[in-house]
Amino acid sequence: MTDREPVYRAAIIAGRGLFGFWRLKPTVEGAEHLPRSGGAVLAMTHFGYLDFALVEWVTWLTNRRRVRFMAKKSVFEKPVVGALMRGMRHISVDMSAGAAAYATAVEALRRGELIGVFPEAGVSASFTVRDLKTGAVRLAAEAGVPVIPVAVWGGHRLMTKRRKVGFFERFGVPVSFAVGAPITVASDADARESTNRLRTTLQDLVTGLQERYPVSGAGQWWQPRALGGSAPTPDEAAEADAERDRLRAARG
Repeated sequence: MTDREPVYRAAIIAGRGLFGFWRLKPTVEGAEHLPRSGGAVLAMTHFGYLDFALVEWVTWLTNRRRVRFMAKKSVFEKPVVGALMRGMRHISVDMSAGAAAYATAVEALRRGELIGVFPEAGVSASFTVRDLKTGAVRLAAEAGVPVIPVAVWGGHRLMTKRRKVGFFERFGVPVSFAVGAPITVASDADARESTNRLRTTLQDLVTGLQERYPVSGAGQWWQPRALGGSAPTPDEAAEADAERDRLRAARG
């Protein structure tokens, strides 16, 4: 691959430097499912704010491919971050009018790009897979490419919602990845049914990573309540998100 994207390359180098500084311990299951060529939608779990960078890192190490992420327009409007996002050719999504971003993503997929999507549409503070939006499977169906399920466990211990992680807490954190087999979505498939199948697959991948995680989560803030941790339950997390949205609407 000819390197015509110095911004992306610089970001990869910076990310590798940071993750190396933290002495992260990555393990990857199913790396053979990350396509070496052709378009695909990477549908990822979203428990931490650095999940996109971690998946980008693993994908680059596996096959030297770049991932174009779909992100909120507000991210692109930030002075420094926005310039980086545009330089890395990520896709800006206007939540009030998403048709343009959707069309851009379909075109990129047909050109053979990897498009990264967080179908939960936000970080899950309960560290369980929430109900998914149908966008990932609809993109794949329209572009004629597969969906690749990607689960990340441990990345939320670095940076996540409603939790200030201490500087030294990040060092040596095990970060586990599980890449599922490609899911083919027919052009006439029911989007909701296919999305439910994707959610089940992602949760199964996460469950497997949790079972094999080398650190006990008993009593830990980063472990789901149902597994003996102290994270919010899905209902508690949903109520906190709803309250945040109410406050934002009142301020707006």
